[in-house]
Amino acid sequence: MERSFPMAPMSRLIAGLTVLAWSVPALLLGLAAAGIAPPLTAGVGVAVALIYGAIWIWWRPASFGLGGAGLELRFPGRRTLVEAREVANARRLEAADFKREFGFGLRVGVGGLWGGFGWLWTRRGGWVEFYVSRTGGFVLVERRTGMPLLVTPKDPEGFVEALRVQLGLS
Repeated sequence: MERSFPMAPMSRLIAGLTVLAWSVPALLLGLAAAGIAPPLTAGVGVAVALIYGAIWIWWRPASFGLGGAGLELRFPGRRTLVEAREVANARRLEAADFKREFGFGLRVGVGGLWGGFGWLWTRRGGWVEFYVSRTGGFVLVERRTGMPLLVTPKDPEGFVEALRVQLGLS
């Protein structure tokens, strides 16, 4: 039986950063429309807005699907499968737990615009692939090979339980 878990709503911090990020193309378009900035400014504003749209389509998952094949990350423009045989474990983590276990991290990817997406280099854990929309309520999916996966489904406890049952994890 296949189950789907939506991405968690953004935390207040992430929502605030998203509004702040969207103010950049709005400001550029407004300045160009008012004649305060050169017309090229409008083009830059449109380009930034298009990049933000691409991030939504290609980098921010809409949901996480669980089925016999494994864990599917479902983006509006693509899908990625973590095969069932690759999943070793899944568990809930809060931000403090993650920091205690993995140490300081540096992000490579998107941060602040609808969440954080991409890769995270951590001092103690090495590389972590991550797709988060809030600052807590994480689920860490440990893989047999490759980097762990950090996600924020809307129902983290239900997601972990369903993943363990669906994939036969103990």
